[in-house]
Amino acid sequence: MKAEEVIRETSRILTKLFDVTATKDWANCTARADVVVDGRTILAEVPVTYLLFLEKQLVDLHTFVRKLPALDAAETWNYDASADCFATEPVQTLRTRKVPRNHVKAEATEKHPAQVEVYHEDVTVGYWRTVKFSGALPASRINELLDRLEKLQAAIKFAREDANGTEVEDRKVGERVLGYLFG
Repeated sequence: MKAEEVIRETSRILTKLFDVTATKDWANCTARADVVVDGRTILAEVPVTYLLFLEKQLVDLHTFVRKLPALDAAETWNYDASADCFATEPVQTLRTRKVPRNHVKAEATEKHPAQVEVYHEDVTVGYWRTVKFSGALPASRINELLDRLEKLQAAIKFAREDANGTEVEDRKVGERVLGYLFG
């Protein structure tokens, strides 16, 4: 094997790689598209590289929104402006305590003591009002955010595909770079 032949073959192979990469990178500088959601342009003339970045970020945002806490559907929630969160209607409960009481079954006589049975009676100790507070979101709000996010993801994917369809000019730089290097 001769070193000059290896250099020529390596140059031939690398020339194709350098040309394809240059063409792609130059095209990414000029390929642009608009991000349109529901007929409204959200972003105009966005470069492909930024569209790729947005696609990846929106995947993370989708996970974030899915993990947002939702209000318990078993409760009725209303927004409380003074607490700046959601609150339930007050629920009144009471607390009781068992108090022993005596029940005389038979009165005492000269010959027999009284027959008494001890039982426990529930006596109210106090009343409590419970209001639950939550900073979680209603499920409808989470679903709205997910719907908007999915629409934006679809619009960005469409814009990226549109930008990738841009006509490009083949760049021939590999021969010059490698010609200089090995020439």
